[in-house]
Amino acid sequence: MDKPFSAACERNKAPILQVLRPLYVGVTHVLEVGSGTGQHAVHFAAAMPHLQWQCSDVPAHLAGMKLWLDEAALPNLPPPLALDVSQGLPRGPFDAVFTANTLHIMGWSEVQCLFDGLAACLCGNGLFTAYGPFNLGGRFTSEGNARFDAQLRQADPRRGIRDLEAVDALARAAGLQMLRDEPMPAHNRCVSWQRAVLR
Repeated sequence: MDKPFSAACERNKAPILQVLRPLYVGVTHVLEVGSGTGQHAVHFAAAMPHLQWQCSDVPAHLAGMKLWLDEAALPNLPPPLALDVSQGLPRGPFDAVFTANTLHIMGWSEVQCLFDGLAACLCGNGLFTAYGPFNLGGRFTSEGNARFDAQLRQADPRRGIRDLEAVDALARAAGLQMLRDEPMPAHNRCVSWQRAVLR
């Protein structure tokens, strides 16, 4: 099979890395939920060799992703994991969990399962970062995002751009506090939460 390619990943990998690099200085193990083609994983693992980048996705995406990982042959890119978020997350422990362009593809119940699984997945004051489009105050942040949302819902009514406030409520219920909310190119955001550790 041909190696899959995502133009969106190619465009956004550098801006996302700018956000992740300072956040991940002390991180050693990252779980990526919904790694897709694997392009992000290869780029980030090469740029941050101090950490192990664990890819995961639904089984249908693993064969194509593995072509990227095998070609890169990086020592900090272990074989990808098959993952259904509705069945829980790997127990890790991971210092950080990252996901890009997945929250609007998952159904809302799956988004809830993702956040429910973070407590057992993250260690200590672990980080969770989500990249993608978000609504603010219940409103689209651009006409392009409004059109994209309509396309998503036409393809699958369970999909759609999520309200950042609703996602933040899930995070807080999971014991996470918002750390950074970075506006990104093309009306996307990179939002990071940190697990609150009681002292």
